[in-house]
Amino acid sequence: MPRPFTLFTGQWADLPFEEVAKLASGWGYDGLEIAVSGDHLDAWRWDEPGYVESKLEILDKYNLKVWAISNHLKGQAVCDDPIDFRHQAIVGSKVWGDGDPEGVRTRAAEEMKHTARLAKALGVDTVVGFTGSSIWQYVAMFPPVPEKVIDAGYQDFADRWNPILDVFDENGIRFAHEVHPSEIAYDYWTTVRTLEAIGHREAFGLNWDPSHMMWQGIDPVSFIWDFKDRIYHVDCKDTKVRQTGRNTVMGSHLPWGDPRRGWDFVSAGRGDVPWEASFRALTAIGYNGPISIEWEDAGMDRLHGAPEALAALKKYDFPASQTSFDAAFSSKD
Repeated sequence: MPRPFTLFTGQWADLPFEEVAKLASGWGYDGLEIAVSGDHLDAWRWDEPGYVESKLEILDKYNLKVWAISNHLKGQAVCDDPIDFRHQAIVGSKVWGDGDPEGVRTRAAEEMKHTARLAKALGVDTVVGFTGSSIWQYVAMFPPVPEKVIDAGYQDFADRWNPILDVFDENGIRFAHEVHPSEIAYDYWTTVRTLEAIGHREAFGLNWDPSHMMWQGIDPVSFIWDFKDRIYHVDCKDTKVRQTGRNTVMGSHLPWGDPRRGWDFVSAGRGDVPWEASFRALTAIGYNGPISIEWEDAGMDRLHGAPEALAALKKYDFPASQTSFDAAFSSKD
């Protein structure tokens, strides 16, 4: 059975929710991965009479479904240190408040708990997002960073996220963390350590997004296999790597779309992600959840790119063989 294709609305939060639903439906998407952003979703209104129903009515109007919602921006503020002007621009006035860092972290954690409740009210079982990190600032490990500081960073993550995950458990919701630079889990070994830090509790899994793996040199296909019991959701974004000796992996503080960058996000199907091998791996581990297209390409109009990306990836979502190799080639005498 084909997996449903959804459009992640995070990059479309400047548009009204109904407009995005109408566009996605017209392009042939099966549903939306709805971001808690703009007017798309407000986690603090999870128990407001009629609120959830109004969102479901819009989905139904355009023959769309929802399998997951996302709250990357507030999740980022749960563990981050420092909390500064960057967070004020993304977390909204309710979470920002007076800007006191610990207050921001506390309110962000509360919103993540509300997001679990909102997911249950919407009838979905997965929330996608970020965790933030108090130790990402030390990624270069110079000036030298004592091991105890890194240990404390993982403990800080566990202390802040376990109470959030308790609410996820209470509501039957899973959190799918997107492995991403600036998070507590940003590559292979930090993912291993993150899972260890919370005792591999089932409420915490992974959102497989290969775009951030490509420029770091992580094999996205092996990642699927090695973390097969934790792939709770899939976001499809593509990356074109062009490291020339001048254009480097670190990006050189250059904006998206600058040709001097060593890598950039491009519309799915136009980059270096091995999509066919990845889809085959997802099939092999039994992933039957949504294939959510996170469209991002600084050099392309999104109204052109979003339907193009859907067409580009659908061709890889072919049905698995119903006959094993051994059975097919065994003697029939």
